[in-house]
Amino acid sequence: MILQQSTWSDVETYLTRSKGVIIPIGSTEQHGPNGPIGTDAICPEVVAMGVEAADDVLVAPTLAYGMAQHHLAFPGTVSLKPATLLLMLKDVISSLLRHGFERIYFLNGHGGNIATITAAFSDVYAELGSEAPRLKLQNWFLGPRVRKLSKELYGDSEGSHATPSEISLAWHAWPQAVKDVEISPKIAPRGVIRDAEDYRRQFHDGRIGSDPSLSTVEHGARIYEASVKDVREDYSAFLRGV
Repeated sequence: MILQQSTWSDVETYLTRSKGVIIPIGSTEQHGPNGPIGTDAICPEVVAMGVEAADDVLVAPTLAYGMAQHHLAFPGTVSLKPATLLLMLKDVISSLLRHGFERIYFLNGHGGNIATITAAFSDVYAELGSEAPRLKLQNWFLGPRVRKLSKELYGDSEGSHATPSEISLAWHAWPQAVKDVEISPKIAPRGVIRDAEDYRRQFHDGRIGSDPSLSTVEHGARIYEASVKDVREDYSAFLRGV
């Protein structure tokens, strides 16, 4: 069941059989020379929709803006400050809690969101105590099947940003976004970043440690299937309180 396509009465009926909801969350940020700017939102969204197609779950609209300050030296990136993102997350959670949702599962596609999401959860628990809903953060790219497959397909070329696995999955979702460009060096350098300008100076094309020229739509289909299985299992356990 997709929240955007449902009526309020559909949701009221759904709540009689489940108190859980999946919220994809990502970012709008550069993903190197061949990766869509929306990759971090596209990936969790397509995986959540795959779970919805298989199970009786509710998927809320994707939160497509995240904490991406370190990417702002690349045109097209849109970032929320951590405080802004935290407040947005708390408002989303409180709205769903008011309607009777008791288990809220954030399926994340952007590593830069993790600290703020975790802080938002802590704030909710501190403010509501035993009245708080159960909250969970899961990163689609850290499921056991996905990690194993990414290692098999890309090895050390996976890197940590603009990775071939995330770009392959985004291309699987949006094959019209496939872009064939010359990438040099094949594997991007690695390093520690500070602010946006420092990022652009060190990593001129946006990649960190990755070779996204290895990305393919076919790989994306395999990564999609692996991630849907990972998330179906994890979300089911979350609903059961495991």
